[in-house]
This record gives sequence, structure tokens and C-alpha cells, in this order.
Amino acid sequence: MLIIDGDNLAHRAYHSMPKSLRSKDGRPINAILGWTNMLVTLWDNEQPRSVFVAWDTLGIDTYRHKLWPTYQGGRVFDDAIVRQLDLLPTLASAFGFGVGKRAGYEADDFMAAAAIAETRRGGRSLLLTTDRDAYQLVNDTVTVLAPRAGVRDLVRIGPAQVVERMGVLPEQVPDFKALAGDSSDNIPGAKGIGPKAASSLLLKYGTLEAVLEARADSMPTAIAEQLLTFKRVVSMQTEIDVELPETAPPNWSRAAARLRELGADNLSERIAARATS
Repeated sequence: MLIIDGDNLAHRAYHSMPKSLRSKDGRPINAILGWTNMLVTLWDNEQPRSVFVAWDTLGIDTYRHKLWPTYQGGRVFDDAIVRQLDLLPTLASAFGFGVGKRAGYEADDFMAAAAIAETRRGGRSLLLTTDRDAYQLVNDTVTVLAPRAGVRDLVRIGPAQVVERMGVLPEQVPDFKALAGDSSDNIPGAKGIGPKAASSLLLKYGTLEAVLEARADSMPTAIAEQLLTFKRVVSMQTEIDVELPETAPPNWSRAAARLRELGADNLSERIAARATS
């Protein structure tokens, strides 16, 4: 199953397509066009049994913000992409893909829940995202597809590649991010501990909790508790109900109709042609 970080792909599409692309009535559609084209390319190249698309819910705090109020602080998006992000989940549904979106959770959480559910039913998953948080899900049945340029140049990341890139095992990624920090999510980490030190500590002790126990005499309780909070913040939540899509090709006709409603007439015609080819 191909599991897509919908927001992540939409942002890539938005910034790769001219912002002048608009519908006849003036609505911005560049992210819609780019997202759809990328998705079709992925379908053709990967030939998955089905697709599940996970989404953030913008403008609503998640449980992560409650744990760490400055989580992802400072992120500001253009109104044009926010408007399109509100519409793209309906397009994914029109294609017949599984969709995961719920207030209080992020796309990451739905990706994790979908990947675990697919593994439990005996399947394998490809996770399309540039977010390294997804590395914590990698195992023998889950591979991350990291786009380098568009979606035609994808790096496949398995357990060995996680170790090569981060110096820790996939299951240690949340511990690593809690210790070393993650500027993209506004997680400061432990003062004086960078990536190399974090990976060395985890190589020696295994988990953040074991590191804190070993350093209990020199680490204030408040700092230790904060680091444990960081681990909870960067850990994907898997206990979410997800409905996996059935094995089926995309519903090209229904997707074409939705694209027409969104003002993407030319692309709608190209997608509709796939239904009769």
C-alpha cells in the first residue's frame, strides 16, 4: 500500500508549480494540479495495491501543542495553499483512496496507524514523505520513499538507511530527536547534546529513559521530564482508527468530475481519458 503525507506532497506541488495557475473564476489551483500530477506518476511507477492519504488539520492545536505549546511555532502558510489544502482531501476521496484526517492529530499519526494496520493484515507499505519523523516506522514491511526531485527520483529508506542517516535504529528515532532536538518542529533537545552525542548515548544505553537514569545524578528532574515530553511529542500515535482502502485502481471518472468542480478543466480531461484507456 502506498501511504502519502498529503500535506507534505501538496507543499512540494505548490512550490514547484507557477502560482499564476488559476481556474477560470480566479481560484488558485497550482497545488491541486501539481499534487494530482505527482500522484498519478506515483501510481504509474509504483503500482500499489491501493493508496491511503494522511492529512493535517490546520488551525487547530493537536495534543502535541498541549504537551509543548511552541511545537512547530513560527510556521506561516500562504492563504492560496491553505485554501487548496482544504479541498485536496475531497479529491483524494474522489479517487477512491483512503483518507485520514481528524482534529487534534497530524498526518504523521494517520500514516503510522495505516502502516501498522497494513502490516497486521499481512501487507507492506511505502510511505511517501520528506519528514524524517517517519523513519521511526521503518522495518521489514515499511519503507519510506523520500523524494529528491519531484516524485520520479525517490530514495528508498529501510532500516539500514535510517542507521546510515541518523546513527540510530528506527525505533530509537523519537529518543534521538528528543535528545538532539529538531529545529523543524521547534524541539530544542538537551542543552549541549548534538546529533553525534545523542546517537552515541543511545548506542550505549538504548533508550532515552536509560540515558536519563544513567545521568540522574547530574541531570535536574525538570530537564529530564522535559526531554521525556519531547519524546512523546515526536512519537507518532498509532492508536487511531483508520479505514484502509480496498485493492482497486483509482476511480478516474469520479476524480475527473471532482477536478472539473475545482476548476482544473484541462487536467480533468486527461484524468477522464484514463477511464477509457
